[in-house]
Amino acid sequence: MDDLLTDFIAETRETLDAIAGELVAWEADPGDRTRLDAIFRFVHTVKGSCGFLDLPRLQRLSHSAEDVLAEVRDGARTPDAALVSAVLAIIDRIGELTDAMESGESLPDGIDSLLIAALQPGEAEAVAGPAQAAPTNAPRVVSRSIRLPVDLLDRMMAGVSDMVLARNELSRALRSSGTDTAADVAFERLSQCVAEVRDAVTRTRMARIDGLFSVLPRMVRDLCSQLGRTVQLDIDGGDVELDREMIEMIRDPLTHIVRNAIDHGIELPEERIAAGKSASGRLRVSARQAGNQILIDAIDDGRGIDADRLVAKALAAGLVTAEQVAGMTLQRKLALIFLPGLTTASSVTEISGRGVGMDVVRANIERIGGMIDLDSRPGHGVRLTLRLPLTLTIIPALIIASGEHNFAVPRSAIEEIVRVGRGDVNLQHIGGAIVAHIRGRSLPVIDLGAFLGSESAEVASRWPVLLVVRSGGGEPFALLVDAVLDHEELVVKPAAPAIMATGIYAGTTLPDNSRPILLFDVAGLAATAGVATASEQIQEEPAAEPDGAVAVPTLLFRDLDGIRRAVRLGLVERIEDVGREQVAETGGLLNLAHQGVIVPLIAGGPLPAAGRLRVLQLGDGQSRIAYAIDVVIDIVDLGTEFTPVAASGPIAGITLLDGDQVELLDAHWLFASRIAPRSERAPTCLIADERDPWARQFLEPVLVAAGYRVLFGDVAATERIDVVIGAVGGSELEVPCIRLRAAAEAGEGESGSIWRYDRASLLDAVAAAARAGRG
Repeated sequence: MDDLLTDFIAETRETLDAIAGELVAWEADPGDRTRLDAIFRFVHTVKGSCGFLDLPRLQRLSHSAEDVLAEVRDGARTPDAALVSAVLAIIDRIGELTDAMESGESLPDGIDSLLIAALQPGEAEAVAGPAQAAPTNAPRVVSRSIRLPVDLLDRMMAGVSDMVLARNELSRALRSSGTDTAADVAFERLSQCVAEVRDAVTRTRMARIDGLFSVLPRMVRDLCSQLGRTVQLDIDGGDVELDREMIEMIRDPLTHIVRNAIDHGIELPEERIAAGKSASGRLRVSARQAGNQILIDAIDDGRGIDADRLVAKALAAGLVTAEQVAGMTLQRKLALIFLPGLTTASSVTEISGRGVGMDVVRANIERIGGMIDLDSRPGHGVRLTLRLPLTLTIIPALIIASGEHNFAVPRSAIEEIVRVGRGDVNLQHIGGAIVAHIRGRSLPVIDLGAFLGSESAEVASRWPVLLVVRSGGGEPFALLVDAVLDHEELVVKPAAPAIMATGIYAGTTLPDNSRPILLFDVAGLAATAGVATASEQIQEEPAAEPDGAVAVPTLLFRDLDGIRRAVRLGLVERIEDVGREQVAETGGLLNLAHQGVIVPLIAGGPLPAAGRLRVLQLGDGQSRIAYAIDVVIDIVDLGTEFTPVAASGPIAGITLLDGDQVELLDAHWLFASRIAPRSERAPTCLIADERDPWARQFLEPVLVAAGYRVLFGDVAATERIDVVIGAVGGSELEVPCIRLRAAAEAGEGESGSIWRYDRASLLDAVAAAARAGRG
């Protein structure tokens, strides 16, 4: 009897959530006889099993619900909100009694009679504002299966991993002994069997995500009834499979996201009507697989997140300062929602308002190697996307080398891989730290060899590789390694407690070469190395000085004349080494030819005669100049107060740093002295042949980058054209015309034309023609 009771408890618990969801969906479509039959069969089965197992309380509850549902099936009663609420209460009570039987507790039976009485017409009030679950094509079918504890599956996975190791050892032994063909055939068959067993064991850990989604209709309905809202719930992607353990780990985060969407996001019906929306809000929860990730979206059409209100709440709670907020982008403001203790609710209720929620949601998602993306459009709604790995035990990863050791990095955390020293990828040492400049983006660098103490050579001599990674929902950073060796699907196991205690490893794994390697925990690696996440960066930014003085990040350097000078860090776009031959003096002024652009160059001392030159690229958002220096010293925080100099020039004034005088550059004077006034209208170039693909793909980008406006073919008579560019043989026009030829050498009839790949001559001719056209 004990075994039968155990099976009854397990089967009842398995179907309770699914039936609750079916009941809410049936309420939205009372004519759906298929769903009604499924609900009826459930309570009928419970009633029959209770009679056999002698469970009178459960039998009485299920029998009462069965009678009411039978009346609905026969057309004697019409389902309404009160009836559905009463049946849901019966099903909840069945679940409570089932749990009590398993734990050995006893529940008072006084409430049973009230629940049964509520099934009768007029005994319960209708519940306002039910959520409407979008009907699916077919009712959910509860699959019949055996139940296995997760630890048994873990032992099976460990056994398969040991089989793989033994297979690899056997493979090496066979290769060294030079066996015959028959042994090789037998070994191949063994390898195939091991692979199939490994795949089968992996699949036993997977489960359909509809088990996670099945509780949402009931939850939404209850919340709407409590909050006075009307919400249409759409669920999609229930057939997507995910690791069983991961499904349990994301159950609470998803629950909190849905509760937030209804409580904070979707407005009351009268508010929605006033805003020009339908009275019923819409919440869509979907799952899909994208590569090696599962994406779960929660999208509502509510009021969205008001970033300014969020900032005001954070300021009021003392979580950020006004100075920190001043430099925040919209995305950084929205990221404040993940700070502990922050809530946008105006009052504390049973549902929300205590400031405990989204920080825990993100922490739980990051703990399993996932990420959260947040997108909000005020007045239109919020989209939250959970990015999850397929499984907790099989991780797609890159195998990397650092010194003499190999490690693994989860592939889901890697944004891109670049090699140092090629093109626009450079490393720079600033104040004892390394910064990577990748296509105009500056990222902090963790030198893995130096961090682990396993360096085999200097960075400059080993042409390392940079992995741009992101630690969960935090800021990206670059991981400096010696090489990327391979990518594999790895079986991850917990490492020794002493190793896991370091906080930088997620476990150990065994690749096909049978040499155990450690898998990095990217978030832990970033935290241990001092690379802060987004919220930590907000917290760690320096606050205002007590006396009201503001500390500004400033770049300290030694100038070419040996004097220590400084410039505000916000003006520095990047620091680069250029060749001395790239600098030329024209009309007493220096200019730097770099990456196809001529940039004004200012030097505070004599330039070296040859070799390399370090320059600061300074920008004001529209223009750019270069400033030649000797060496960068550090990045420091300096106050805005300084002693001004008497005469205007490149030096604005002098300030004290650790008791020593430091000269501050006058950025306004530097730009004013070298930036020419911009014309009111950019010169317009007309390319005569609008059908020429070369002109669109090659010529137009060059002209646009040089500051010209480009038009093609026939244009309106009101357009002012400064210069026309056409192929040899084009018709003569009233404005200056530049003719291009395809061959490097001018042929017959091509006198005065320019070879189309002579970039310098082309731009010089366009500039001269534009000046002539305007004259």
